[in-house]
Amino acid sequence: MSEFKNTAVLGAGVIGMSWAALFLASARNVAVFDTVASAEKSTRDYVEMAWPALRDLGLIKDGAPGRLTFHKSAAEAVWVADFVQENVPERIEIKKALFAEIEPALKSDAIVASSASGLTLSEMQAGWRKPSRFVLGHPFNPPHLIPLVEVLANELTEAGVVEKAEQFYSDIGKITIRVRREVPGHVANRLQAALWREALHLVKSGVATVKDVDTAVWAGPGLRWAAMGPTMLFHLGAGPGGIASFCERYTASFNRWWDDLGVLHLDEVLAKKLSDGVAKEVGNETPAGLSAKRDALIIAMQKAIVHLQRS
Repeated sequence: MSEFKNTAVLGAGVIGMSWAALFLASARNVAVFDTVASAEKSTRDYVEMAWPALRDLGLIKDGAPGRLTFHKSAAEAVWVADFVQENVPERIEIKKALFAEIEPALKSDAIVASSASGLTLSEMQAGWRKPSRFVLGHPFNPPHLIPLVEVLANELTEAGVVEKAEQFYSDIGKITIRVRREVPGHVANRLQAALWREALHLVKSGVATVKDVDTAVWAGPGLRWAAMGPTMLFHLGAGPGGIASFCERYTASFNRWWDDLGVLHLDEVLAKKLSDGVAKEVGNETPAGLSAKRDALIIAMQKAIVHLQRS
């Protein structure tokens, strides 16, 4: 931990504030930069809101919280940082301007990770004179609750940097996967996109309502996916024969389903259909109330997973 005692969070939106809370819980110091005047109050309020969940998940370490400071410039925020998590808006010109500002101010051994979900590593590397200590560190929202981080480096990355980034994330309670080849959306977002495309196809073609498609996920395979990935689940689903037997039995069925999957693009008509469906499902519930329910369910599932791992 001493190697990454000082951290910086650049961009204090929902993702950045969540990262800040998690870094503080790991007893690290956090320097925050954001252009919004209310960023300090919003971040402090968010940390206070997130703290009980972090405690429930066993993520608060001895010595926590670390020191939380706020800075008027990104360069000032990264001055002593060992690890920097960048979360500014996903517009390449904004990111390039930020990288140009902080690069001269960084410690020579500091690691910078981007939370970018849509931009690729190579696109962002163009904003650096020397991108050797810059990696992708893409979380899932909210980062203090969802353990996954997708990590990516390439031939321009200095040897050992990606491994150190993975160790840092592991030290603060994250679970990392290594993206082996650059593709838009990385891994998990592409999986989400594939599922949502078929969900929209089912709605658009009148097979099921928005509510019923959502219910089919959370009340069905979603419960299994929270425990294991799809390939392992199919391996178990075939009994003693495992995945080889599963493929033998169900090849024809899956090929038929895949051939019938929808190919579509989200347009105004479909967006309106989704909005109407969500409005009917939500009723008088507020976004804050729904988010609280989501977070409570995530915390409960995470606690159950941690309990099973420790038993």
